[in-house]
Amino acid sequence: MSDFKNKNIKEWRKILDQEQFLIMREEGTEPPGSSELNSEKRTGTYHCAGCDTLLFDSEKKYESGSGWPSFFESKPEVFETKTDHHVGYPRTEYHCAKCGSHHGHIFDDGPEPTGKRFCNNGKALKFKPKE
Repeated sequence: MSDFKNKNIKEWRKILDQEQFLIMREEGTEPPGSSELNSEKRTGTYHCAGCDTLLFDSEKKYESGSGWPSFFESKPEVFETKTDHHVGYPRTEYHCAKCGSHHGHIFDDGPEPTGKRFCNNGKALKFKPKE
């Protein structure tokens, strides 16, 4: 198994395209409404684009109206969180626990049963349809 958290910039640039690198390694954000995964309705799973870790099941995805793929629940222990203040107030940012890649932010305005919204950059995900 590769040690993803210890990859250098050059190694990450071989794995990720330019937009993915900006989002996942430099904590950027894609424009709202730009991800084709916003309209993805098929049954399947969502994985980290950096290390292929299974993050979400399609049954946990919902239309939040935010412009980014949103989920009310992730797989257990796949993310690490930290607080960021980039927009002038505190937000909970989440990263892949395996490779450290930035995915998005967690908000408390999601649907039941969790009340959470994992607001994920689409470029940070790989969708794998169920066969």
